[in-house]
Amino acid sequence: MNIHFDLIEDKIEFFEGTSLTDLERKIQAQIEINKAILLQVASVSHQMQVAPDGSRFYSAVVHFKAKK
Repeated sequence: MNIHFDLIEDKIEFFEGTSLTDLERKIQAQIEINKAILLQVASVSHQMQVAPDGSRFYSAVVHFKAKK
C-alpha cells in the first residue's frame, strides 16, 4: 500500500465580520492554523459595506501560498 501526500501550494480563504477587530481576529487565527501546513500570506484584499441602517459589514479575501 502506497501513501502519497501532495503539498497545498495555493489556498484562498474568505472572511467576514461586523467589525475590523473581529475580522482581524478571524484572519489571524487562520494564519496560525495555516502555518502548520507551511502556508504564508501572499496577499489580502478587503472591503467594507454600509447597510441602509448605517451598520458596517467587513469582508476579506486572503491568498495563502506555500513557503519556499
